[in-house]
Amino acid sequence: MEKYNFKVIEKKWQNSWEKNKVFKTKSNIKKKKFFCLEMFPYPSGKIHMGHVRNYTIGDVLARYKTLKGFNVLHPMGWDSFGMPAENAARENNLDPKDWTESNIEVMKKQLKELGISIDWEREISTCSSDYYKHQQKLFLDLYDKGLVYRKENYVNWDPIDKTVLANEQVIDGKGWRSGAVVERKKLNQWFFNISKFSDELLDGLNSLNEWPNKVKIMQKNWIGKSFGCEINFKIEGNSEIKEIKCFTTRPDTLFGFSFFSCFS
Repeated sequence: MEKYNFKVIEKKWQNSWEKNKVFKTKSNIKKKKFFCLEMFPYPSGKIHMGHVRNYTIGDVLARYKTLKGFNVLHPMGWDSFGMPAENAARENNLDPKDWTESNIEVMKKQLKELGISIDWEREISTCSSDYYKHQQKLFLDLYDKGLVYRKENYVNWDPIDKTVLANEQVIDGKGWRSGAVVERKKLNQWFFNISKFSDELLDGLNSLNEWPNKVKIMQKNWIGKSFGCEINFKIEGNSEIKEIKCFTTRPDTLFGFSFFSCFS
């Protein structure tokens, strides 16, 4: 039996695919459209087995839909803004732009060697001005419509990475990356006024029949809409704070309460 020489055979066909633009998406109104997009990788420098698993699953789906006659768009992008680039630049005295772009080239070469059916002509990188200029314009559009605002609020502050962390990034009171004890700090922050769309978001969940119920419950909890009212409690013996506003979903039980606490 002839031995399968994967280095020769796979390289031959990968070169053929690239030369003939087999995975290039063309406009074809006669075919059904299918958009296959996996999560963008962070360009840390090397592809790991998690990447291989993720993009193999997407590749199987994209190829299956192609064989079923769909006009498939299977692009790739790089989630290239983040702390690792800044940390690497500080530690190694490198330009973060050069470090990131070099990593992208290495990882792109590795993905091509896997033979993933990606249309590389649709490649984007989130740290490229050609990409983030559109984000900036979208942000300004939202700001002009009153959907973005700024206010002071308490945040989780990592004193080592010097950045704000989401609650999910705080593990046992410490930053998930640095391991430093997280501080509560009041900063001026930008917020999206998504509460204006809470009804529309909640109603939309009812039409997602193929979503797992536990995911829809998570989304409902994240939207966090509650019915109730706000009540002002007058404060005695404090010259600075005259009253505290409290939200409750059960105003009918207030006559029986014995205390309330405030969290800053």
